[in-house]
Amino acid sequence: MNYAHYQFINFNLDNGVLTLRLNRPEAMNAINAGLHEELSQVFADIAADREVHAVVLTGEGRGFCGGGDLSWFRDITPQGVDKLFREARKLIIDLLELPQPIIAAVNGHAAGLGATLALFCDIIYVADSARIADPHVRIGVAAGDGGAAIWPWLVGPARAKQYLLTGDSLTASEAERIGLVNQVVAADAVLDHATAMARRLADGPRLAIAASKASVNKILRDTVNLVLDTSLALEKENFYSADHKEAINAFLEKRAPVYCGR
Repeated sequence: MNYAHYQFINFNLDNGVLTLRLNRPEAMNAINAGLHEELSQVFADIAADREVHAVVLTGEGRGFCGGGDLSWFRDITPQGVDKLFREARKLIIDLLELPQPIIAAVNGHAAGLGATLALFCDIIYVADSARIADPHVRIGVAAGDGGAAIWPWLVGPARAKQYLLTGDSLTASEAERIGLVNQVVAADAVLDHATAMARRLADGPRLAIAASKASVNKILRDTVNLVLDTSLALEKENFYSADHKEAINAFLEKRAPVYCGR
């Protein structure tokens, strides 16, 4: 498979282990329109790549992924919103259906869709300096891009609502304590740990590993089938609200937002 056409994701294939690096380090790997489109394509491409036996997902630079780039949302057109939500659904389904094991190396902060990407991976290693959050509500929109499906599945509805309704962040150690992630390691070792696990799985009984993953993911797929379309539709509706516009403007103007409930 040729990945040369990707602009915002870097690739390195090493004897069956493919490492993906989100590549907007100047913006903490925040997701703009280009990166979002690429994310909606990349997991289907990897699924069809016979040379890839395991995947590591990480970020270039200091951050894993800061979520959606708010300057993109400020200027987005109705046609762009439609495209965004078509891509958002495909991204989650493709990631969930990926046959190869995918290991997250959360090398820095993961927020919003960045957190969702990490949490949908099969095994999640997190740097001890990282924080995880889904702050969709703080920009006036529902946690629609998969957060409403994956957080309750990992930590239960009560804890999920605590973090999804407030947008508060967790330290890496707290995320590990409540079962949101697998293991916290030193920041300079997180990629090594993730790569070692990917190598172990790539060199293991791949048919059995893929079958076991597919079986467990049937549980999560049922949840996604129940939740994702509703949460995406509600988030899309929120994109046209006064509260969302106020939240974006307030962030870009570096002031506190004033919400009106409309």
